[in-house]
Amino acid sequence: MRSLYAFLSGGLFGAGLYVSGMTDTRKVQGWLDVFGDWDPTLAFVLAGAILPMAVAWRLTHARRPLVGGSFPAPAEARIGWPLVAGSILFGIGWGLMGLCPGPSMASITYGGTPGAVFLAAMLAGMRAAPPLRRRLDALTTA
Repeated sequence: MRSLYAFLSGGLFGAGLYVSGMTDTRKVQGWLDVFGDWDPTLAFVLAGAILPMAVAWRLTHARRPLVGGSFPAPAEARIGWPLVAGSILFGIGWGLMGLCPGPSMASITYGGTPGAVFLAAMLAGMRAAPPLRRRLDALTTA
């Protein structure tokens, strides 16, 4: 049952990304081009994601998910090098390709070779990040 819920949730999320225009790299790059031909329409997507999520976080307090497990703890509020470095890398990838992790997965069937290359590079980076972080943490604490 859990897999069915995951499949349905992922499908709904992917459909939402497609309908909102988040899988259209030109639209995303237009949103990021603040000093050029700026396209502000994704601000509605952003607001439409943040507002319900803020309510959802408030509703999860002292509750359990329907399909078991537990809700993730809120992220720590400390701003450190991992957050800054990750934000920079995320922004570079998003600006160059116009995709981030969710939309890159949603657009894999029609994104062509550039989309597949981006997805492969993103997955390789995700795989390399934990050992690299452990190594960097060891260097900074030594």
